[in-house]
Amino acid sequence: MHTKENSCCCSFDDCKLTTEWLLSRTRHRPKIAIVCGSGLGLLADSVSNKQIIRYEDIPNFPVSTVPGHEGCLVFGHIKGESCVFMQGRFHLYEGYSLCKVTFPVRIFKLMGVETIIVTNASGGLCQDFKVGDIMVIKDHINLPGFAGQHPLCGPNDERFGIRFPCMSDAYSKDLRKLVLDITTELGYSNFVREGVYCMVSGPNFETIAEARMLHILGSDSVGMSTVPEVTVAKHCGLRVLGLSLITNKVSLDYSREEKVNHEEVLQISKMRAEMLQNMLKTFIARSHQVETLNNNNCIYSNTV
Repeated sequence: MHTKENSCCCSFDDCKLTTEWLLSRTRHRPKIAIVCGSGLGLLADSVSNKQIIRYEDIPNFPVSTVPGHEGCLVFGHIKGESCVFMQGRFHLYEGYSLCKVTFPVRIFKLMGVETIIVTNASGGLCQDFKVGDIMVIKDHINLPGFAGQHPLCGPNDERFGIRFPCMSDAYSKDLRKLVLDITTELGYSNFVREGVYCMVSGPNFETIAEARMLHILGSDSVGMSTVPEVTVAKHCGLRVLGLSLITNKVSLDYSREEKVNHEEVLQISKMRAEMLQNMLKTFIARSHQVETLNNNNCIYSNTV
């Protein structure tokens, strides 16, 4: 068992140590990583040749503390493609630094992952969204980043990426088109949307005044995760697809009496898990159709 201290553990040497540890304990060499949001760990149920490694056993890895986040890596195959699932992510509100929150993304890069799929549960701000809708993320607003809480702050290691990465195309247009085509084929178009995701730090849900502000800024949904992982993934050259499950309608009206709670979020996540599974299985099987980007900005070999 490894001691889990909340120190910043994202140097190249720390990442290399953790990567070598994982590669020595699994024969899987994933090309696709999937980050499962609240209540969405069931997405890993369809994996074949499954191997599970608990976070608490992995050197330098944080551990999940939130209900609905199981806390393990699930390696295996979907439709013949080698994948790794994160059953449980890490959050700023748990007390982890953003360096720790995004640590797994850099490990995936060093393991040879080329594409990362981030999922989350979020509150709908767009008035056209309904509970149970799935939003394909086309862009994001990094609200904590405006206040200096940013995963790329501090010294930059060129072996991971450049000092000033462009974020205008953080979510791959080609991957978004592919997943939208797939949802049409599956007959899911009536509850699949595209939109802008906004991250807040949490852990409280938004006040009505805050929700109104985010809506004015152009946010279609709001949550407490995802943006740090996407930022680091883009920094180190990974292709990104983001899917957000709308688990509640965020109140913009002072006369509305319904109040959101985490149990409701988990219940809606479970309800839509099967459809998300179908989307992801088809997407993974066809992701090779999208031309792989030339990601040669990380020099560490993914062989040990």
